[in-house]
Amino acid sequence: MSTETEVGTAPTALDDGTPGSTIPDTRARPQDRTTAAPTAPPRPAAPARPAAPTAPAQPGPRTNWLVPLLVLVVGMFMSVLDISIVNVAISTMQNDFGATTDQIQWVSTSYSLAEGVIVPASAWLGARLGLGRTYTFAMVGFAIFSAFCGLAWDINSMIAFRILQAIPGGVIPVVALSMLYKIVPRKSMGAAMGIYGLGIVFAPAIGPTLGGYLVEYVDWRLIFFINVPVAVLGVIGAVFLLPRFRPEPGTKFDLPGFLAIAVGLFSLLLALSEGPKWGWTSYPTLILLTLGVLSLALFVVVELEVDQPMLDVRVFGTWAFSNSLILISIVSVGLFGVLFYIPVYLQQFQNMGAFDTGLLLLPQALVMAVIMPVAGQIYDRIGAKWPAAIGLTIVALTTWDLAGLTPDTPHGKLELILAVRAAGIGLAMMPIMTGGLSALPSDRSSMGSAFNTVVQRASSAIGLAAMTALMTVQQAQESADRSGLMSSSGSASSSASGASASSGGSSAGSAMLEQYQAYQHLQSQVFITGLNDLLIATAILTACAVPLALMLRGGKPPAEDGPRVIEG
Repeated sequence: MSTETEVGTAPTALDDGTPGSTIPDTRARPQDRTTAAPTAPPRPAAPARPAAPTAPAQPGPRTNWLVPLLVLVVGMFMSVLDISIVNVAISTMQNDFGATTDQIQWVSTSYSLAEGVIVPASAWLGARLGLGRTYTFAMVGFAIFSAFCGLAWDINSMIAFRILQAIPGGVIPVVALSMLYKIVPRKSMGAAMGIYGLGIVFAPAIGPTLGGYLVEYVDWRLIFFINVPVAVLGVIGAVFLLPRFRPEPGTKFDLPGFLAIAVGLFSLLLALSEGPKWGWTSYPTLILLTLGVLSLALFVVVELEVDQPMLDVRVFGTWAFSNSLILISIVSVGLFGVLFYIPVYLQQFQNMGAFDTGLLLLPQALVMAVIMPVAGQIYDRIGAKWPAAIGLTIVALTTWDLAGLTPDTPHGKLELILAVRAAGIGLAMMPIMTGGLSALPSDRSSMGSAFNTVVQRASSAIGLAAMTALMTVQQAQESADRSGLMSSSGSASSSASGASASSGGSSAGSAMLEQYQAYQHLQSQVFITGLNDLLIATAILTACAVPLALMLRGGKPPAEDGPRVIEG
């Protein structure tokens, strides 16, 4: 049986069909149907007998939202952690499977593409099956396919299992965020999102440390097997601790809208992922980009026409929500771009191992773990505007400072900059997200959650692909310029090296070694110069987001709670 309760209020005396109804019980009771004779003196009123219950009493609303929230954090943490932790094991998997560079990249690319397709359908799936059931099924599926990834025997099986793993992995964040907005009172939303954000931001930051240890000292397959016990605990918690939400069996599946957005996101992600290899002006890249843009435009048209849209694009009519999505995109691009390229810089040009690299990046993860709950408390007191603006300013300044990397940058300095930068991200991220979602009506929170997840996933993947493309162009130009200088200087010494070669083979070998060392130095300088240019561009982009952050709502958020629809 289903009951409708509002978090933080007493159970209603009578359910009149309206969520959270508190209408007093005025139904006629049997003793009221017989009236006394007109001549009889009035008798003292007898105590009213309670109406016979029509169903077993249901539990009151859940005022303790922290325990269900922690269950959601487990699932969110696991699904996001898997994205960053796999990057550490890519080279080891390539050696074990004997795969080429192009083949091994599909371990990550296939996951992003499959997730981009399934995320738009997650809101419908949660409504059709019920959010709690969908979350539980997704956790079970993620555990099963994670185990399959750990058992993969070649590169093709790994790619196939990663695609299957991405299906529940894309459902978990959408459903979890939708449940959060139905469990937590609005007056506590900032604190709740601060805790929930540990799965969104802290998981990618801790991924290199955990993955580096498993890859270097244990076995890379454990990065997948570790999901199984975590998922088992999450499923047990979901079954016993999460409230059950009523499904909406009448919800129709918007097939035209799903196909349009799935084709659009798939085409854009594939074009940006393979563009550096195919060439940005090649026919496959241009066709995919055109198809992606046209499909997304068609998706908007379809969603405005159908009665039950898969994702209601009308939520973009709320500027506070649209603004928050723009800011989330900018933060996600900077976060995942730095998390991808800094480990490459440390391992390839400072000769650090995977675990040592993870340890150097650990302080920023710890800072985020501390700052994000605090940022949630700040949001509950002063709103989203100032935490977001101050946080983005910190991110812009520290990213600009980070753009001075050299092959000999001290590790202590790098740790400090990354930790302060992480504090800015932790301060800004959750107030931005919470402020945007809180601006939507409660009946559109699921749609907002779905769009939020789509934007986070798509912006991080598209942003990383765009940053890689920019790096490729910068490196090619820098390499051409420096090679020209080297060739001009090398021609002057070629006659001398030729003369010394006639005097003995050792001199020729020494000359070849010098040329190799010069080439290695050239590649190092080209990569670091390109990375610094990329960081400068990221800093400028983040600085441009500060005025948008100042448009967010300030002041203490409204304390009234929306209805919470929970199954009994």
